[in-house]
Amino acid sequence: MKRKDFIQLSTFATTALMVPGFLRASDSLTQGNGKKLVVVQLSGGNDGLNTIVPYKNDIYYKLRPTLGLKEDKLITLNDELAMNNAMQALKELYDQGYVTIINNVGYPNPDRSHFRSMDIWHTASDSKDYISTGWIGRYLDATCAGCAKPVSAIEIDDSLSLALKGETVNGLALHDVGYFYKVMKEAEPFNKPGFKSSNENLNYLYKTLAETSTSADYLYQKTNIYKSKAAYSNSAVSKDLKTIAELIISGVDTSVFYTSLGGFDTHVNQQGAQANHLKEVSEGLRTFVNDLKANNRFDDVTIFVFSEFGRRVSQNASNGTDHGTANNVFVINSKPKKAGIFNETPDLEKLDQGDLIHHIDFRQVYATLLNKCLNANDELILGRKFEQLNLV
Repeated sequence: MKRKDFIQLSTFATTALMVPGFLRASDSLTQGNGKKLVVVQLSGGNDGLNTIVPYKNDIYYKLRPTLGLKEDKLITLNDELAMNNAMQALKELYDQGYVTIINNVGYPNPDRSHFRSMDIWHTASDSKDYISTGWIGRYLDATCAGCAKPVSAIEIDDSLSLALKGETVNGLALHDVGYFYKVMKEAEPFNKPGFKSSNENLNYLYKTLAETSTSADYLYQKTNIYKSKAAYSNSAVSKDLKTIAELIISGVDTSVFYTSLGGFDTHVNQQGAQANHLKEVSEGLRTFVNDLKANNRFDDVTIFVFSEFGRRVSQNASNGTDHGTANNVFVINSKPKKAGIFNETPDLEKLDQGDLIHHIDFRQVYATLLNKCLNANDELILGRKFEQLNLV
């Protein structure tokens, strides 16, 4: 083989290496009718206090004299909390009884670094520990090894997050099914199933390429089954959710889908920027849920929305907020055990050096989702037992 051809083959195979085992040629690939978990990551540290607002709390307005959102610009949820006015679309789902808001979620000894805190959320580790596998990746390891019915995870992105990396099984990072299919078609001249060589590296490259080519065909054919006509907006997160809806409704046999939206690191002039992003994600989630409902698939799906940390309670001098700790998360499901506000309002009188104190460990949420949504052994995957929540 010429050096140029080997390099090109290696490039195609590098793409192929991101493909998990479940997408490779197999008689056990069947239409997926199981439960699905959709994770939406709000990257940058979303300000939870200006997302779900304690509008009756004087301390909130004292510490945020210009950034505090006034009652007439909010969507009231109860006599203590209100929703950011930019989240009208999510409020529609809330009013239908689909949304659970969990306050004061975090972990002990919180880290305010974006990268480190996101790693902690991705790996479900203690803040002092460094782990190379993600919580979803370990779910794949535990569930996929030698199983008769393959399962896996797909991230709608160009690269794979740590959350989806296991010891032996990874999820698939895929932004565009059509482009992935095109790349594999371009690789066809190099695709030689059954190729044998004395060079083991070359054998591995050809084997990977052959398997991945079949996977690309499978995905491309599946996604041609259903093309959504729902009115998704042009925002990046809406487009990603549309792709996920098409994959779910088309019957791709995947248990976990993952997407993210950036821009939540609002140190300066927070109000407008955060409102725009909250509007985007809220509208995307509303259209996504309605798309699933119209195709009788919403009962199969649970959506989890989180950010790596919240913001400090006091505003800064730039009309923004700096990195904080505990935050709110959202779980969206057709039949939640406790819709609405799940637990107590953030306590602004008891702060830790100006930060909210967490009352619920985020791994309790993970344990619940793993056990109740994915029927997995949460204790095995998370490394120890966390008390589950009455969510789904």
